[in-house]
Amino acid sequence: MADNTIQIMLDKCVGCTLCVKACPFGAIQMVGKKAAIDMAKCTLCGACVPSCKFKAIIIIKSAGEKKDLSAYKDVWVFCEQKNGVIQSISYELLGEGKKLAAKLGVKLCGVLLGDNIMSKVDDVAHRGADKVYVVDAPELKHYQDDPYTKILVELVSEYKPEVILCGATVVGRSLISRVAITIDAGLTADCTGLDIDEKEKILLQTRPAFGGNIMATIITPNHRPQMATVRHKVMKEAEVHKAHKAEVIKKTYSAETLKSRTTLLDVVEEIEETVNLAEADIIVSGGRGMGSPENFAIVKDLAKVLNAAVGSSRAAVDAGWMPYSHQVGQTGKTVCPKLYVACGISGQIQHLIGMQSSKVIVAINKDPDAPIFKVATYGIVGDVNEVLPALTKAFQKVLQK
Repeated sequence: MADNTIQIMLDKCVGCTLCVKACPFGAIQMVGKKAAIDMAKCTLCGACVPSCKFKAIIIIKSAGEKKDLSAYKDVWVFCEQKNGVIQSISYELLGEGKKLAAKLGVKLCGVLLGDNIMSKVDDVAHRGADKVYVVDAPELKHYQDDPYTKILVELVSEYKPEVILCGATVVGRSLISRVAITIDAGLTADCTGLDIDEKEKILLQTRPAFGGNIMATIITPNHRPQMATVRHKVMKEAEVHKAHKAEVIKKTYSAETLKSRTTLLDVVEEIEETVNLAEADIIVSGGRGMGSPENFAIVKDLAKVLNAAVGSSRAAVDAGWMPYSHQVGQTGKTVCPKLYVACGISGQIQHLIGMQSSKVIVAINKDPDAPIFKVATYGIVGDVNEVLPALTKAFQKVLQK
């Protein structure tokens, strides 16, 4: 298959230099009185083509090999597991995947990789999966890039799914991008909405763009499978129907396929006094307005009283006040708790993207014009270091009754 290329029609080129000025990569220069392209610098961006008034520049696109897209069927969900426990993002994707499969008129399938994982097949089936592909091996107990990627590529090559959904988690982002590159498929990351164009039968993948200022809907019409990672807590979990059964397809692979180039020495769990951020019903978050890392102690005090998770803005993480694992926002975790308490957080768009779907938002900030108040259910204007201890005492009294 020939690559795309660009060509200058020398008989039409008049040496006006307009294309030289238009090229953002400095890939065009004048040789004599004619334009010449340095292919080592050219990215085929096409900026030079409309700049040429004499139509002397053309991009020749390769037709490539046309895939038989009719061979691809079913919606797959990669069911991420940790220590043998299926993660809740997988149940969210099974719920959304069921809707997509119904619109496409195909089956919903779960993909389950792990060690002694067969016992979890019913959990996937009860959430609506019609088929469950299972690979059970000791080498798959913990996620590692090489074996997980090779196995998923093998499964895709053999069974040809139409759509693959995966959580936008640390594991999901690492795995699915490698798979997409290997099988030459399109991939949209960090989706917050999915739908089907029922006329064209293609996946509509919606995600925030330009810092969340617009929502972009992306399609992959010419490649299969259509692949997307989806943010945690933006979709509802599939309901449990214990009567629902699934066809189980168990696969085994060679030692070479299960082999990894890296050796996993140990898995160290982060020990926290409070609950997991992504799964929490209540989150108390602190930002730059806390003033210092020591002041996060009062954020943790309130979280402990409410049995809540501790969150953080990016500014506090960048300052070294809190670990990245606590960051909420566009470059952190997307959360959707029943109650979100924002302490000393101004509410820039990057943070709002990660928490604005919370059912009740309480904002505490000394700046009455802070953007966080525009999305807050309740707002408290005041010094967070005075307000938080008072709130903690009040909740202690109420909850002890």
